[in-house]
Amino acid sequence: MKNILLVILFFSVLVLTACGGGAAPAAVDTIPPEFAGKTNPLGADAAEAGAVIFKNNCAACHGEQGHGDGPAGLALDPKPKDLPSLAATVGEDYLFWRVSVGKLGTSMVGWKGILTDDQIWQVVTFIGTLK
Repeated sequence: MKNILLVILFFSVLVLTACGGGAAPAAVDTIPPEFAGKTNPLGADAAEAGAVIFKNNCAACHGEQGHGDGPAGLALDPKPKDLPSLAATVGEDYLFWRVSVGKLGTSMVGWKGILTDDQIWQVVTFIGTLK
């Protein structure tokens, strides 16, 4: 009887292990050399202007607090990024790059040419304030 319980326990652990604890975190793309190491030239006060730009251009998909839950984002596949979570794992150079050029295979468009570099840095500064 004891052996049967051990076999059942073993297979239960095996099955649970195969199920996993959810999807592995998505890998972050490598920043191209022309963006890698860029530093934000603006101070923390740029977040106020960034909030206005974000509300007008980003919130429809990313949501007011950047969690990827905006009304337009609900219909997108893949879903928009949760920006506070992303910002906690990447640098400002990565955010500047993604806002500038967008992301192929998603609905994230590049804003370079629509927004100035300073406006993109303002948005990056604002993203850093999101919780």
